[in-house]
Amino acid sequence: MKLSTKGRYGVSAMYDLAMHYGQGPISLKSVAQRQGISEHYLEQLMGTLRKAGYVKSLRGAQGGYTLTKDPSRITVGDIITIMEGPIAPVDCLLTDDVVNAYCDRAGQCVTRGVWAKVRDSINDVLHSISLADLCRDDKVQGDE
Repeated sequence: MKLSTKGRYGVSAMYDLAMHYGQGPISLKSVAQRQGISEHYLEQLMGTLRKAGYVKSLRGAQGGYTLTKDPSRITVGDIITIMEGPIAPVDCLLTDDVVNAYCDRAGQCVTRGVWAKVRDSINDVLHSISLADLCRDDKVQGDE
């Protein structure tokens, strides 16, 4: 399984907003410069995050984006799911095993359980790391 730039950059942009949480709106231009992301692409990502209710925008000269929740309440898993959709190493996990649109053998498949455990492990890790954790980790690394 490989994450697209949409997921990776979405996490980077949200991390940047979390690092500046409580400082008012942060311009896309400054986020783009710090994170090395195209401003145009960042606009698209922020649109997705705004529709999902994780960021809000303020127009005008002092405008920009802010998180709608405390960084401790937003996980990497939340962001990846918004940007990428459900995490599944194989398509047959995207629907149930009784009526599966991807595989007629999903109900009897020996390996499907393995892929479900892989999916669950990935989800557990991604949902256990908040933006606040990333900010703390960055500060610890910066102090070393």
